[in-house]
Amino acid sequence: MGDRTFHFISGLPRSGSTLLAAILRQNPRIHAGMSSGLGALVSGVMQQMSPGTELSDIVSESQRRNILKRLFSSYYDGETDCQIILDTNRIWTTRMPLLSELYPNSKVIACVRNLSWVIDSLERQVRNNPFHFSRIFSPKAQGTVYSRAEYLIAHDALVGKAFHGLKEAFYGEQSASLLIVEYELLARAPEKVIPLVYEFIGEPGFEHDFDNVEYDAPEFDQSLGLNGLHRVRPKVEFQARRTILPPDLFNRFENMEFWRDLAATNANVIAQKPARD
Repeated sequence: MGDRTFHFISGLPRSGSTLLAAILRQNPRIHAGMSSGLGALVSGVMQQMSPGTELSDIVSESQRRNILKRLFSSYYDGETDCQIILDTNRIWTTRMPLLSELYPNSKVIACVRNLSWVIDSLERQVRNNPFHFSRIFSPKAQGTVYSRAEYLIAHDALVGKAFHGLKEAFYGEQSASLLIVEYELLARAPEKVIPLVYEFIGEPGFEHDFDNVEYDAPEFDQSLGLNGLHRVRPKVEFQARRTILPPDLFNRFENMEFWRDLAATNANVIAQKPARD
């Protein structure tokens, strides 16, 4: 098989990354899915080759590059015949310099959403699974919606780590290789957003069926204790609803959309214009 083209999907949890992958995988040339194990493998191998380890003095810089690049290709050998890989993992926004070195033409598509609605969506998943605790929280964080939200937003937790990683990429040296896609626009107008995604990654367009999108990962979701977390509804549409968060908690995470600040970045952004008061 010839060399594959690698691009990456990243961004905030509950912000449309699985939906985006489910749409793009309709194209027979593209492989895309929910979060893969490639990011964790890359981090593990990098740790083993870093200073202070047994391998650090015997593995050269060129060997490090070759090992990591072959890890990317080997991960998908025998798994798919697609030439275009869009690997999904929230870690990729923190690895932009690495991706730039290994795949200079690669792009990162980061899905985003108002942070209040990210917390709301995760809390809704918790309440949809009332008979057990989810392992995305520590035991001490399981008590109330306030403790769960505090835990999620911590710098090393699910939401906080993704948020700060995305912010790093947005203002970093490789920001021109980053495309921000706002969930609400993707859900409301996929027929307008998806062509822009193809243009960004330099691939010809494809006629997608936005009324028949399929994706589910029940075994993975059950292992997290959040059944239905990665289930995608067949019809791509935005469903407005009221938040289930208390007003003070919802308001705490409002107005944190740094991706609307385009003055200090070269990132590409597909986002709604902020509503005027």
